[in-house]
Order: sequence, then structure tokens, then C-alpha cells
Amino acid sequence: MPADASLPIPPALDQLREQPGVGPGEVAGLLERLAEVPDPRDPRGVRHAFAVVLALAACAVLAGATSLLAVGEWIADAPPQVLDRLGVRPDPVLPRRLVPAETTVRRLLARVDGDALDRAVGGWLADRCLAGSGLRGLSVDGKSLRGAARARGRKIHLLAAVEHNTGLVLAQLDVGEKTGETACFQPLLDTVADLAGTVVTSDALHTQREHAGYLLGRRAHYIAIVKGNQKKLRKQLKSLPWKGIPLQGRTRGSGHGRAEIRRIKVATVNNLLFPGACQAVQIKRRRTDRKTGKTTVYAVTSLTAEQAAPARLAQLVRDHWKIEALHHVRDTTFAEDASQLRTGNAPRAMATWRNLAIGAMRLGSVKNMAAGLRRNARNACRPLAFLGLA
Repeated sequence: MPADASLPIPPALDQLREQPGVGPGEVAGLLERLAEVPDPRDPRGVRHAFAVVLALAACAVLAGATSLLAVGEWIADAPPQVLDRLGVRPDPVLPRRLVPAETTVRRLLARVDGDALDRAVGGWLADRCLAGSGLRGLSVDGKSLRGAARARGRKIHLLAAVEHNTGLVLAQLDVGEKTGETACFQPLLDTVADLAGTVVTSDALHTQREHAGYLLGRRAHYIAIVKGNQKKLRKQLKSLPWKGIPLQGRTRGSGHGRAEIRRIKVATVNNLLFPGACQAVQIKRRRTDRKTGKTTVYAVTSLTAEQAAPARLAQLVRDHWKIEALHHVRDTTFAEDASQLRTGNAPRAMATWRNLAIGAMRLGSVKNMAAGLRRNARNACRPLAFLGLA
């Protein structure tokens, strides 16, 4: 039977404000951010504050929960001190605290506004990005949730923006079945508050004139990989006198069973067939592994030679693949592709919690994500510390 909505129960955020933490001049805490997500329920008979349910789910994923069943089990076993810090209200009759059941969490995550949840989590992570000196890199790339499709659910493809230095996901958007990544590029970056001075990197799919104009309009820069979708531009780049341009950088790397040598040449060209393009880039990669071979990649950038030397351009191109590292961690450590969750917005919400968990641990200087999850699972209070709720 639903509880009486008129019971004198202090809301979770009121309890949070009574505790030392967020001050007037400080950034918003996680509960404040989650309170911005609209509650999809009828307010009559609500037992659990929506922000509290979301925070409990976030803590469970940070403790290693990879399914909604595991999330519900973690919440059921959470000690009183954790529930108290998150603002879980006491039972008006029994000497215990009311916690949401797994079915309640499942229903709410299926109905949550995915865009609002990603804005809240992305804003919380962005507030904690340290402003470094020099150019800031931002990768844009997409990832499909394959498990939902295997469970005969709708195809879910998420486009995300990841900060190079920290690996934090600052924005995420559901592409939708009837649209493509290119249509969501600008709406995704609209949710990032300040792009001025940021270098946006992406794969060749997003080498679009409209994207370049949008970034220049927001005082941002781009490094655009050029392939077959820009045939005239690629032909122009290939025809440049690269043999007469001296080698300007060479790096060697190894890992994951392969070795790679990368060589870069950069030329300043005034008439490139792309909006705002100042420099042409040629990168030659030689890889030694099971598929040994050579690859030549061409790119254009709005950065001038004074703004970015060849070595810096090579680093920005290389750092773009940190978003692939994020996808790898979500797949292997959090078993994202194995999850066949398919109801409503729940698959996207769980992907958002994984982004939050990875970002929170990276902010906490955790290098090994799997070891960090195991450590969090041994003490229910540790996820609170990562999320600034302890």
C-alpha cells in the first residue's frame, strides 16, 4: 500500500544541505545534479526521492554491479551509514530505512529522461575537470549496445564526447534508430558548456563541412580525418608534394601484442577545400602484428602552425583513441555488450552509470578499473567517497 504523501519526511536534498559539503561558491554535488533530472512518476504516494534512487544505482555500479539485479542486491545490503548519507528516509513505523526494491529501480531507469541524466552526469564530471594549460582535446565517437539488440530490443547507439587528458565523458546522446551519428554531432556538443579553445577530434564520418562551421562558430578547433566521403579534398591532399616535405615527427609505440611506428608531415596550405582548414597532415603508420602493413592517413586542421606544432598534432590524433579505451573498459570490465537489458531507457541509463563510475575512479587516480571495482565491493562506503558523498 503506498505511503501517505503528506507524511512529515525531510527530502534527501534538505538532509544533504545540512551536512558540510557544497558551499555557495563551489560546484554542485552529485545529488544536486541528479535532482535536475525530472521525476517521471506521479507525485502521489512516492516513497523514494528520485535523486536518491539514482544515486543508489550509481553507487552500486561503482561497486561492480553489472546488471539491475546486482544493483538491487547492493541496495538491499547497503549499511545504514550509507543510506543515511544518501538521504534514504527512515520507515515511519519500523526502526529501519526504506530502500527501493530492484523492481522499483528497474521501472524508474526504464522511464528516466536519458538526455537529462546524461546532462547531469556530464555536468558533474565537467565541473571536476582541471583546466590545464594549452590546447584541450575532445574526442567524439559512437558505440552500440550490442546486448540490447541480441535480446531483440531496439538498436541503441550512443554518441559520446570524451576529454583527452582525463578520459571523462562530458556528454552522451542516443543516436536513435532512424538517425545517424552525423545528425547528432552538433546536439551532442551543444551540451558541452564551453568549447572555446578546444580541439575536437573524430573519425572520417564526421568530416563534414557543417560540423567544421559549427565548431568555428563556437571558437573551437578541429582535426578532421579525410577519407572517401570527401573525395575532392582527399584528392587535393594526396596531390600535395609530400616527398619534398621533411619528416617532422616519428614515434614508436607498443602494446596489445603489436608494435607501431608513426611518421607525420604537416604543410600549411591556403586553399584547402574545407572550411577554416589551415594545415594539411599526413600520417604514415607501420604496424607489426598479425596484420602487418602500412597505412597512410590524411587530415586537415583549423589549427595554425603557431597554435600547434607537428608533435602536438600527432599527439592529439593519437589521443583520440582514448575514447576507444573507454569503450573497451565498458565492454570488458563492466560487461556492457554481454548485458541484454532492453527495456525503455534502462540500457542507456546503465551506460551512463558506467561512464560515471569510470570517470569517478579516474578522478580518484585509479589506474586499474577492475581492481578498483573489487576494492569498492569490499566496503560499501568507498563508492560514496569517489562520488563526493562521504
